[in-house]
Amino acid sequence: MSAPSVAHPPIPKAWPFEEAAKVAARLAASGKREALFETGYGPSGLPHIGTFGEVARTSWVRNAFTHLTGLKSRLLAFSDDMDGLRKVPDNVPNRDMLTQYLGQPLTRIPDPFGAHASFGAHNNARLRAFLDSFGFEYEFASATDYYTSGRFDAALLRVLVCFDEVMAVILPTLGPERRATYSPILPIHPRTGQVLQVPMERRDPDAGTVVWRDPETGAAFETPVTGGAAKLQWKADWAMRWFALGVDYEMSGKDLIDSVRLSGRICRILGAAAPEGFTYELFLDEQAQKISKSKGNGLSVEEWLRYAPPESLGQFMYHQPQRAKRLYFDAIPRAVDDYLANAVRLPAQPEAERLANPAWHIHAGRLPNRGGSPVSFAMLLNLASVVNAETPEILWGFIRRYAPEANAATTPFLDGLVGHAIAYYRDFVRPAKRHRQPDATERAALADLAETLKGLDVGTNAETIQNAVFEVGKRHAFPELRAWFGCLYQVLLGQAEGPRFGGFVALYGITETVALIEAALARPAEAA
Repeated sequence: MSAPSVAHPPIPKAWPFEEAAKVAARLAASGKREALFETGYGPSGLPHIGTFGEVARTSWVRNAFTHLTGLKSRLLAFSDDMDGLRKVPDNVPNRDMLTQYLGQPLTRIPDPFGAHASFGAHNNARLRAFLDSFGFEYEFASATDYYTSGRFDAALLRVLVCFDEVMAVILPTLGPERRATYSPILPIHPRTGQVLQVPMERRDPDAGTVVWRDPETGAAFETPVTGGAAKLQWKADWAMRWFALGVDYEMSGKDLIDSVRLSGRICRILGAAAPEGFTYELFLDEQAQKISKSKGNGLSVEEWLRYAPPESLGQFMYHQPQRAKRLYFDAIPRAVDDYLANAVRLPAQPEAERLANPAWHIHAGRLPNRGGSPVSFAMLLNLASVVNAETPEILWGFIRRYAPEANAATTPFLDGLVGHAIAYYRDFVRPAKRHRQPDATERAALADLAETLKGLDVGTNAETIQNAVFEVGKRHAFPELRAWFGCLYQVLLGQAEGPRFGGFVALYGITETVALIEAALARPAEAA
């Protein structure tokens, strides 16, 4: 008699849970009781917004895995700090000193900043500080430590045994010139300390060594592949790491699709299944061009956090990760308000909806109590624009009237938003403000609106005001109501778009809005 089937709860309709289900199925098939998630980092540069995105997204999948299975898991942040220095970065001191160490592993090069034991250690410290500042839970791993401690020795010997098969996978992907000198094993020169890309003359799997020649002198050297005397080219290295550590999950950008496939084939040659993976799209700049670290045409984490809280960056990273998105300053207000809306909904949602809410993933299911915000970020920006806010107290004066219970102590999240709104207004809104003159139809509608608002009580709520604004628009010959609201934003606020106007009036004040309208109607054409 067959055993009765067990009904499993449906997978929540959220991409981290869909990814977590893949990991859960992998562990069920293998019998493992702990999942290893990995994210990689090249320490030749500083951590950037893509680093945040990859670690955050991997963390969300990991949290979803825990919720689904109750099994343990680890997140390994692996630094490829044994890579040879290919060129001297532009943004470091003592660049002439670094020139002497080109080709050497980053962890054997003195720190140009003079703060750590090596350049690799300096950048690793920056990475850890960066990840720690966001509260990520992870274990740090150094390639240098893993190679030199012998932790990779068995896997490196396995690569040596499978050398010809690995070469057969990689060589067809290379050009003729590179193919002639390629080796997945890179010996470290015993005299110069450089990581060398040279062909192997002989291999001895039993002894665990390779023989190669110095490209300058022609002298032959026999080098063990173990103990940190050699390392692997990065695609073979990636596969070896998956094999050696038993990595279950690692995501990567669209630009690495071919590398993932190739490394997966090598991993299987070594004798293990490649990890489950996820391909995320790359970010675009203001002109819809691919962001490049060397070009500096993107938005840095530091820039984002000047204008918005980290939760909004999480919201941006969570939404549609397999779709290319413009990562530029104008994405910030939408991300903030999307996060706020999700955070407001979360506590009252039924379980299935909570697990599909980005705020649940951003906060690992534990929404902090920081008072939220009774005012949207877009509203704060428009208020800052109208009152030309230079200090938080200017905005708080209006907020306290609109929401008397709100203050810096009870709503610290809102207090932070106020500071961000002023910075964003000062740098982006104010320089772009352009008030236009109303045409005859708009002038009549604005005058009508001013009279309508004068007839409302000062405490009238936002919805009632919004309805009144709608009715005024309907009384005039606009082709559509969108044109009416466009008039309000462009004539009164000096910008192309804006918030729900009723909410803005309730926050700014009915009397103040009437004065704003009358000032716009009296404004000379040359001052528009």
